[in-house]
Amino acid sequence: MTATIHDVAQRAGCSIASVSRVLNGSAAISPALEARVREAIRELGYRPNALGRSLKTKSTRTVGVLVPSFTNPVFAASLAGVEQAARMAGYDIILAASDYDRDREPEALGALMAREVEGLVLTVADAEHSMLLDSLDRDGPPYVLLYNELAREGRAAVSVDNEGAVADLVGRLIGLGHERIAFVAGRFRASDRSRLRHQGYLAAMTGAGLEPLPVAEVEFLGDEAAFDRDLAALLGRTAPPTAFACSNDLLAIAVMAALRRAGLRVPEDASVTGFDGIAIGRQIHPSLATVETPTHAMGRAALELLLDIRTNRAPRATRRLAHRFRPGGSLAQAPAAGLAPSPTLPDETERKT
Repeated sequence: MTATIHDVAQRAGCSIASVSRVLNGSAAISPALEARVREAIRELGYRPNALGRSLKTKSTRTVGVLVPSFTNPVFAASLAGVEQAARMAGYDIILAASDYDRDREPEALGALMAREVEGLVLTVADAEHSMLLDSLDRDGPPYVLLYNELAREGRAAVSVDNEGAVADLVGRLIGLGHERIAFVAGRFRASDRSRLRHQGYLAAMTGAGLEPLPVAEVEFLGDEAAFDRDLAALLGRTAPPTAFACSNDLLAIAVMAALRRAGLRVPEDASVTGFDGIAIGRQIHPSLATVETPTHAMGRAALELLLDIRTNRAPRATRRLAHRFRPGGSLAQAPAAGLAPSPTLPDETERKT
């Protein structure tokens, strides 16, 4: 049977009014009593009547979450962290996705705002130049950015050191003798994270006295043929890259597949590195060397920071969580000069067969 607030009060050994105060945060409650009530809620699986409570308190206890994609494992893991923290705090979440299209962000946000959310966790295309965030700063509920990094004060964000992490990763490639290192990124217009990671690549290359190669910007949701065309300029160089640093793991896995179609071996002819540390990177062959980020913890931290801002007026600042390098079989010493075969991407006829 469905547990009631009366059941919770009996289990916690308190009045129904005390349970209501804990749920609504409407009055001071001793830490011991609050702990008993929350433990009773957890044990009984009690779910408050959100509609009835919102009519009484004018509070929906919902948080809106906007991410670029539901299918990208990185955002899926972060959403799990957001949901876990929200559930522990007695909040529900409402989701929306922009499909990496900055022009869809206002529409997606409008759908969340129509549900009268009390706060927002957002990943936007370009936080520094977002009219969407400017509007929220004036009239919206509190928000916390997830993955976006900010130089502007007065905005809250949970992220990692995108630039520094890639600089360290490219430094590892240089240490293995790679000098012709290419950077493959999602469209900068769709991801300021890609742009920051490219800056890390540039810093590492110029710091080592090496010439950066032109960046290959590719579609996050593009097809195989489009991906091959985007990489053709790099693979067709007189001296093609011996390593590819990619702005995320999904792109890195796609690069590995494109290199195989071009007749190249990973890592014998070209090393490949990613960014994010998604689980599938461990399962492919060769396994993917990457920067591992605490995606679940980042989602949880973003929701906790949002509630801290809303309830306690916590400072709006960027919190950077630690990343780490995850070794993989896709990373090796630079091949000897002349070792790599001349790459040839399949033509359209070959792709169709």
